Amino acid sequence: MSQHPRAGEATGSDDVLTEEELLAEERALAELDPARPTEHQLAGGAPRGLGWLLTVGGALGTWAAVMLVLSQQTLLRDPDAALGCDLNPLIGCGKFVLSWQSAALGVPNALLGTIAFSIVTASGLALLGGGRLPRFYWVLLMVGSVLAAASITWFQYQAFVNLRGLCPYCLVVWAVTIPIVVNVLARGLQGRHVPAPEGLRRFLVQDRALVIVVWYAVVLFLIGFVFWDQWMLIL
Repeated sequence: MSQHPRAGEATGSDDVLTEEELLAEERALAELDPARPTEHQLAGGAPRGLGWLLTVGGALGTWAAVMLVLSQQTLLRDPDAALGCDLNPLIGCGKFVLSWQSAALGVPNALLGTIAFSIVTASGLALLGGGRLPRFYWVLLMVGSVLAAASITWFQYQAFVNLRGLCPYCLVVWAVTIPIVVNVLARGLQGRHVPAPEGLRRFLVQDRALVIVVWYAVVLFLIGFVFWDQWMLIL
């Protein structure tokens, strides 16, 4: 078993720590200060919980994006085709996949989502395997998270105000994107991969669950408030 000198002590000291003792010491320090990055995080690693979130959330997002692509192709071949995602006048994807909003950047959003979520899934698998991602990769993940947050917020506005409906597959994308965005940003700030005010870093790291709950609550409130009349007709 490899051994390491205690922090602050000379290498020649007899008082050394084993790998297990170092991990135990890191866990103890993390309990005292949850916002403090571990050596593993500073080196590009992440807790297994984040690895699972990226893997499962990325896989669900990929599935939803692929289903949107397939739905669009079905309607392009046959505009009168009945889609399984068209559940009622309020909930359905038919009006979404052929709208201009579905390809606002000139490329189908679903195709971009398929690529992005596939990268997220691969990143999660790498972390679950014990991999350590380089700093530039974390920065790119953080930038991608900000873009993803802006993208779903814009599309939510379009769904609430212009399209006046809810796309089931889009709801899946929203549901998985929110915790992925918050946790990736929190992990990136905790690992000090980008500079940030200490107060912001501590808030996002320690209160990430609160941020996710509030974000979900706002979206659910808007879904209920904006579509209240339609809900009453359906129910």
